[in-house]
Amino acid sequence: MRLMVSGGGTGGHIYPALAVINELKRQDPDAEVLYVGSHRGIESKIVPDLGIPFEAMTIQGFKRSLSLENFKTLYLFLKSVHQAKKLVREFKPDVVLGTGGYVSGAVLYAAAKQHIPTVIHEQNSVVGMTNKFLSRYVDRIAINFEAARAQFPTEKVVMTGNPRAQEVANVESHFSLTSFGLKDGIPTLMVVGGSQGALKLNQVMVAALPQLAQRQYQVVFVTGPKRYDDVMAKVAGLESADNISIQAYVNNMPEVLPKVAAVVGRSGATTLAELTALGVPSILIPSPYVTADHQTKNAMSLVSQQAAVMVKESDLTSETLLKAIDELMTDDAKRQSMAAAAKRMGKPHAATEMLDLLRDVVAAH
Repeated sequence: MRLMVSGGGTGGHIYPALAVINELKRQDPDAEVLYVGSHRGIESKIVPDLGIPFEAMTIQGFKRSLSLENFKTLYLFLKSVHQAKKLVREFKPDVVLGTGGYVSGAVLYAAAKQHIPTVIHEQNSVVGMTNKFLSRYVDRIAINFEAARAQFPTEKVVMTGNPRAQEVANVESHFSLTSFGLKDGIPTLMVVGGSQGALKLNQVMVAALPQLAQRQYQVVFVTGPKRYDDVMAKVAGLESADNISIQAYVNNMPEVLPKVAAVVGRSGATTLAELTALGVPSILIPSPYVTADHQTKNAMSLVSQQAAVMVKESDLTSETLLKAIDELMTDDAKRQSMAAAAKRMGKPHAATEMLDLLRDVVAAH
């Protein structure tokens, strides 16, 4: 297979694409892949570092308000479509996969207009603007949440789950909590506000740490690299508590997650794919700063199945967080029930299902 992939801007768009590429290479080492991203997106560093052929385009998103900047955006989009058509002619893909972000809009549109088989993947429960635009042109639409189905042409939609889940589910973890200065075999909570941390969550955790240091369970508090020094300056003395570990960043999350009893975190699509793939109970604090409040809707998909509890950021205080944590970490039966519910929602074969869908679209053309 010759696969062209486009997705960028956030890890939520990139990691599902990489999971599909990795599974394709596992099944067919001779497969050819070309990843098309943007110059400014994090994919421009992540993808080439993995040895995957990469082409970059200059593109930006539309402003939601009236703005002269939108004329530049339209110009860059049309220029990118022209560039994408050239890349399609040169690479001659069997199929093109888009996983979201502005750059995928130009690439998938260009491919569809050249009658190349096309598939998009929507990670969230609320459909992104780019995928909404592309839905009328592509052959098939893969979704991760049932809530997204009604927002697309129904006849095109296929439930695959998030391909990232398969990568996480297949990790054989030998991680030890002693790497964090903690003990193995003791129920451990991980608190993490995303790759960059979350300011409000960090502030609340700093206030809650003196009480958490007195609990029988352990806590790994991941601040985000840019916020670590500020947090450490505010918790002087608490770093010596033998049940608390404060980390700036965790770069091997798929290996660490199987070793924790529960997670406090955001409800981005990648996070939820990882939690459900592994069956990890969670306290979800949706980010209020995302388009159409989609993280709340993502979280509700787990809450409705008793796989997670949710605390809105507007209700987040050290008291509300401590209450939610204590209720979960001191109740083994509740954690086991939530873990089983999360596991039932997991999609451990999502990358394989995505590849099957891509092959079906190629065969149908």
